[in-house]
Amino acid sequence: MNNIKKSNPTLNHIIKNSPGLMPSLKEGEVVEARLLKRTPKAAYFDLGKFGMGVVYRQEIFNAKEIFKTIKENDPVSAKVVSIENEDGYVELSLAEAGRQKVWQKLKELEEKQDELKVKISAANSGGLIAEVEGIKAFLPVSQLSTEHYPRVDEGSKEKILEELKKFIGQDLSVKIIDLNPRNNKLIISEKEINSQNLKDLLTKYKVGDVIDGIVSGVADFGAFIRFADNPQIEGLIHISELSHKLIENPKEIVKVDDTVKAKIVEIKDGRVNLSLKALQPNPWDKVKEKYKADQEIEGTITKFNPFGAFVALDAEIQGIIHISEFGGSLEEMKKKIEVGKSYTFKIDSVKPEEKRIILKLKK
Repeated sequence: MNNIKKSNPTLNHIIKNSPGLMPSLKEGEVVEARLLKRTPKAAYFDLGKFGMGVVYRQEIFNAKEIFKTIKENDPVSAKVVSIENEDGYVELSLAEAGRQKVWQKLKELEEKQDELKVKISAANSGGLIAEVEGIKAFLPVSQLSTEHYPRVDEGSKEKILEELKKFIGQDLSVKIIDLNPRNNKLIISEKEINSQNLKDLLTKYKVGDVIDGIVSGVADFGAFIRFADNPQIEGLIHISELSHKLIENPKEIVKVDDTVKAKIVEIKDGRVNLSLKALQPNPWDKVKEKYKADQEIEGTITKFNPFGAFVALDAEIQGIIHISEFGGSLEEMKKKIEVGKSYTFKIDSVKPEEKRIILKLKK
């Protein structure tokens, strides 16, 4: 072993400094190496035309699974850490070479958009965790299929986590959508599996079409609608598209298994957005016939916000009284008016194009 260590630096030096004898070798490159000898402190490899390489104790530990299986003269992939270290050897890493090959394979899978099967090993409120080729992968909630998307009230992180934990131990079909070896980032998507199929199914529909649907889920941000004539397609009605009036919770308008008619307002990237209010008369179109500036009217406080309070004037129209009417103080405003109580207001201005009626409290 000592003969190897003493003679090799001279050989490496001669090869590396003789034009035409030494092919180009770069740090980070993966080369084939054959094990010559292993000691407790180092393992030596024949790199053929590149001379001799070495793997030191820490790297032996990092690649302990590889060293369990290789014998002298066995070939193995190694990553060049240093072209010539202080001992004159090409310093190598077997673990890094294996890792680099894995990331290269993952990159190829991403580019080919190959479908993968992964087993979910953990969950957090942001999504699910699995492994692909031994690398930890993250499946964000937003990349779950509509079938598996957690539909919980009020967007509670605790409830979302409860739903996501149900997937631990299950196999899901996914695609790789993003990766970065430098920071060990690997993002996978279940939604992408069905996107092309959905795009094909959606070609028979266009913006403006009215569809019959069944409410398949309700979340704090809107309602999911499954097409009655094509149950594979599921669209979303955002909370802002459920009604012309301001609502706090989509359940005020729809519940699961309701049948509805909805208008397609957007088809994009295999997703379809729908609207209920697009099929309803807009009460703001005729608001000036009912409400005018300087008019006195009764209204009920429905909600406070940082800028004032909303006031229900009828079943569909709400006005707003600004916090400036109370000296800019939310606390002062809450002393004068209460949610659920009715008061007499004076209309300051009516702006149908902004869906806004500005009120003042009658003194």
